[in-house]
Amino acid sequence: MSDLYPITLIINGNKHTAHVEPRMHLVDFLRENIGLKGSHLGCEHGVCGACTVELNGQIVRGCLTLAVQADGALVNTIEGPSESGVLEDLRSAFIRRNALQCGFCTSGILMAAKELVEQMPHATRSQVRDWISGNYCRCTGYHAIVDAICDVLTARKGL
Repeated sequence: MSDLYPITLIINGNKHTAHVEPRMHLVDFLRENIGLKGSHLGCEHGVCGACTVELNGQIVRGCLTLAVQADGALVNTIEGPSESGVLEDLRSAFIRRNALQCGFCTSGILMAAKELVEQMPHATRSQVRDWISGNYCRCTGYHAIVDAICDVLTARKGL
């Protein structure tokens, strides 16, 4: 049996302290220890983006990040509040545009789109496609996803 390491994280604004094995991935910790099931395990190689979460303000792959690496960090998941309102805007746009089907990839794509809207508020359609290219969706073909993100970008510019 391996040693357990103490970690403390602020997850979606709430402090959580636990003891974890050093090999436990952040997404497993969030799902198994905290009960946050929005981030999914897809490829477990960092390729599909289904496990995307925000760590200290930057999106990361939860399947490649160890829980012990997140000790002392601020973690936001799809279940968390969005102070900027971007997540709610994106959720609404995804629904309006029917930009989700099975929903498996949606949380990861929404987290990536949130970062895009906050960091590149004047992104072009081509830049949106490039930005979300690390998130796989096997159902939608991406057109509706890109449309939804572009809708939010346009609305936030006041056009």
